[in-house]
Amino acid sequence: MLRSLLLLSFSCLCVTGQTTAPPFKIAVVGLGHSHAWGRLRAILQGKSAQFVGVAEPNADLQAEAKKAGVTDDLLFSDYRKMLEQTKPDIVWAFVENNRHLEIAKVCAPRHINLIFEKPLASTYADAKQMQSLAAKHNIRIMTNYQMAWWPTNYAAKAAADHGEIGTVYRLRGIVGHGGPGSNGVRNKYFFDWLTDPEKNGAGALMDFGCYNALWSVWYLGMPTSVYATAQHLRPERFPKVEDSATLVFTYPHASAMFEASWDLPRGFQDLEVFGLSSDSGKPEDAPGSLYMTQAGVEWRKGKETKQLAVTPLTEEESDPVAYMVSRIKVDKPIEGLTAIDINVDVIHLIDLAKESIKTGRVVPVSERMHGTN
Repeated sequence: MLRSLLLLSFSCLCVTGQTTAPPFKIAVVGLGHSHAWGRLRAILQGKSAQFVGVAEPNADLQAEAKKAGVTDDLLFSDYRKMLEQTKPDIVWAFVENNRHLEIAKVCAPRHINLIFEKPLASTYADAKQMQSLAAKHNIRIMTNYQMAWWPTNYAAKAAADHGEIGTVYRLRGIVGHGGPGSNGVRNKYFFDWLTDPEKNGAGALMDFGCYNALWSVWYLGMPTSVYATAQHLRPERFPKVEDSATLVFTYPHASAMFEASWDLPRGFQDLEVFGLSSDSGKPEDAPGSLYMTQAGVEWRKGKETKQLAVTPLTEEESDPVAYMVSRIKVDKPIEGLTAIDINVDVIHLIDLAKESIKTGRVVPVSERMHGTN
């Protein structure tokens, strides 16, 4: 009898491809975000955390979840019921931006750590409430960005921090693509809320401007003012929200100019960082620049150009779930680009950009409204 039980236990573990079950559990809330499908595949493998369920009330999306490998016993319609039954340590939510606060209100008192797709929230007011909930209930709230897991992103920042281009005084970035698709079940429901100004918080400004604002705060801190413009270049495709936005962040001794767009001929997540000369007259003190993409980092000074060496990231530095688990294990907060405080500041800047677009004016950044960076 004992031998049979041991064999049964071993066979169950082999089904998941592991010799031991991960000590932490993860559940998914919502499948209305198209990023869910790429992430769900890895979550189902249970490498860093044991997958215990996905909650999605939409029947079409439930059917897609089954195609992706979610079994009936791990599929729920009510996420609150799923949380009670499975008691996860982590929830990764793929829901509308204006529902992030709702999910946080339900999960925080249960001491469930959270991962949200960027941005942190649809409004600054919601972001501040989420920040308070995280502090009150001692949970981690992570905002997931693609470029947060790129080694090139950190190679560029390290070069800038080490003074390899002089004093950073100017950022220029472009983030976007040809616009969200609406074909197929997995894209249809995403398109519906992404192009809704309430559910998303804006259009391309929110979708891609959050990357821009994150880079600006990461490199230069909070600016003193925000100026933004928006365009409806394809109103027939995006009747309710802007499809292109330009943001200008002004600092006492620096500036940052960014474009967020759904009208580009291909995908961009490109950042240029410019240095200022020290006027020492020495060649080594001449200003330089960096051009960062996912593929590499180009360093340029005068006529000299080279590709910077890029150190691969560890698993904990390159995967959202692995990083979250590593923080839980050592009882440390989320840090860096995905941390809550910097992302509260990001949403603050996006809200000010919306105000600037509405009024046509430069909007000052009030110190008292900052996050707690």
